[in-house]
Amino acid sequence: MAEKRDYYEVLGLQKSASNDEIKKAYRKLAKENHPDLHPGDKAAEERFKEINEAYEILSDPDKRAKYDQYGHAAFDPNAGFGAGGFGGFSDFGDLGDIFGDIFGGFGFGGGSRANPNAPRQGESVRSSVTISFEEAAFGCKKDVTVGRVESCPDCKGTGCAPGTTAEVCPDCKGTGTVRTTQRTPFGMAQSTGPCSKCRGTGRIIHQPCTKCKGMGRIRRQHKINVSIPAGIDDGQTISLRGQGGAGVNGGPAGDLLVTVIVQPHAYFEREGNDVLIEQDITYPEAALGAEIEVPTLDGKIKLTIPEGTQTGSKFRLRGKGIPYLRGGGRGDQYVFVNVTVPKTLNKAQKDLLRQYAESRGEAGNLKGGLFGGWKK
Repeated sequence: MAEKRDYYEVLGLQKSASNDEIKKAYRKLAKENHPDLHPGDKAAEERFKEINEAYEILSDPDKRAKYDQYGHAAFDPNAGFGAGGFGGFSDFGDLGDIFGDIFGGFGFGGGSRANPNAPRQGESVRSSVTISFEEAAFGCKKDVTVGRVESCPDCKGTGCAPGTTAEVCPDCKGTGTVRTTQRTPFGMAQSTGPCSKCRGTGRIIHQPCTKCKGMGRIRRQHKINVSIPAGIDDGQTISLRGQGGAGVNGGPAGDLLVTVIVQPHAYFEREGNDVLIEQDITYPEAALGAEIEVPTLDGKIKLTIPEGTQTGSKFRLRGKGIPYLRGGGRGDQYVFVNVTVPKTLNKAQKDLLRQYAESRGEAGNLKGGLFGGWKK
């Protein structure tokens, strides 16, 4: 199995990167490597998974702090930094237990170790989905494939072979910890540590489930249909409660967090809930006025251009923008007109323009004058 790359390297960031820089890098890379844009490309699919894994850790302040201190080992259960915590401790409260036992008489205080068999919520799972500009405006449904940890269907999460049960550890009596007495320069002192017989679980499985190898959980790929609400914007995240990793010891499942990536449109731009568009019009249309067709999210509509319209003029189409995410109407569409100048004219057309310029006293600087040659 290939060694995992550094998460900062995966996202192309320095270790000092801010949360905004992490989010920006993730969105850019996730968009470039999304499986929808690279159908059948296994390499792109693996990169996408690696990018999501890196973002899941670095976007969470607690997980990032653990990663910065311990690296990948912080999330490797075989290294004692995973579900069992750091160096075999389920949380930093265990350190309080040790210091409380050793220095209890000196004001450090003690605490109780968390029950290793208590229900714990499963981890949240992150994914992303790419949608079009119109789908973001009006909402849609998309299938998202995610890999998540779930309870083993054979043993129902117990880790035991069907028909068998785990034994309560005789050494720690199911607590997952044992107390030991040590001689120190200050005299005899007690400390609390994980039970070596049950590895801190409080249980001993004599006949492990063959499907999950006694872990009680397996990883599977699932296709989940996600409802994208109308009005969602690029970079926003949808939370699906209970669709993440399975809980431990009967705890609730985590959540599925789906970040939405909106593809840019060929001519629409979004500003809040308003839609912006540039529309070319001809010089006669601008000078004399006209009725033109302009595209909107609802299809083409007629727009009246008043005579004398200048380049950069803005027209408002009420209610033709993006629906508000929480409901209650839509934004507007703004049409910015651009008066175009023809690049090629025949002689008759040029003569007509020169006559027009002469009639307005504006022919002094024209090339060719009224009847050809340079105007003197």
